[in-house]
Amino acid sequence: MKLDPRDARAVLRQCDFAALATQSARMPGFPFASHAPYALDAWCRPVLLLSRLAEHTRNLAADPRASLMATAPGPDPQEQARITLVGEIAPFEPDPALVARYLRYHPEASTWLGFGDFGFYRLAPQRVRLIGGFARAGWIEADDWAVRPLDAAAEAELIAGLDHLRPRGWALLGADWEGLDLRSDAGHRRRLTWQGVAPDPAALAVRAHEVLAALDR
Repeated sequence: MKLDPRDARAVLRQCDFAALATQSARMPGFPFASHAPYALDAWCRPVLLLSRLAEHTRNLAADPRASLMATAPGPDPQEQARITLVGEIAPFEPDPALVARYLRYHPEASTWLGFGDFGFYRLAPQRVRLIGGFARAGWIEADDWAVRPLDAAAEAELIAGLDHLRPRGWALLGADWEGLDLRSDAGHRRRLTWQGVAPDPAALAVRAHEVLAALDR
C-alpha cells in the first residue's frame, strides 16, 4: 500500500519518547529494547541525548544498527497509529540551534548536559514502517522520507511572531513546513497541522496563524 510520508511524520512529531531497539553486545544475536527521549532535527531525523554508560549506548558503539518505535497518543495503543524507523544511530556534534530546539522539547535535559558522559546521537532512517490503522500498513523508503528543512532562524522568528496567539498555559515548541508543536503547562503535547505542505515562509506564517487563531481559548 502506498502511504503518505506526512502521515508517518505526524505520528513521530506527536511523541517525546520512543522504544529503542539495539543489537545486544552482551548477548550477540538478541535485540535489546529500551526507552529513550527524542526530538527531531530539521530533516525529521530523531535526535537522542544518551548516556555513554547506558546499555543501549554501549550496544550502538559496537553496532549502530537500530530501530525506534513511537505510538501516537490515545486511549488504546492497539488502535493508534505507530511508526518504526530502521537505520543507524551515530554520535554527532549538534550546532547550538539544534541543542536549543532539543531543550525546548526536553527542558529537563539541561541537567544532563552538564554531565560528561552524555552526548547527542542521531538516527538516519533507511526504511520506515507505518501502521496507520486497519488495513493501512506499509514501508516508506528513505528517499520518500526526505523533507525540506526549515531554517533554524526562520523557525525561531516564526515562533516569536506566533507567541501572542498561543493558548494560555501552552508553549510553542517548534515549527516545520507541515505543522506546529505545542506543550501545555501540565505536560500534554499537541500537534497542529494543515493540509499539504506550506510552499514558502509567507504561506507558512499564514497557515500557522490560522490554526492557532482557530483554537479554543
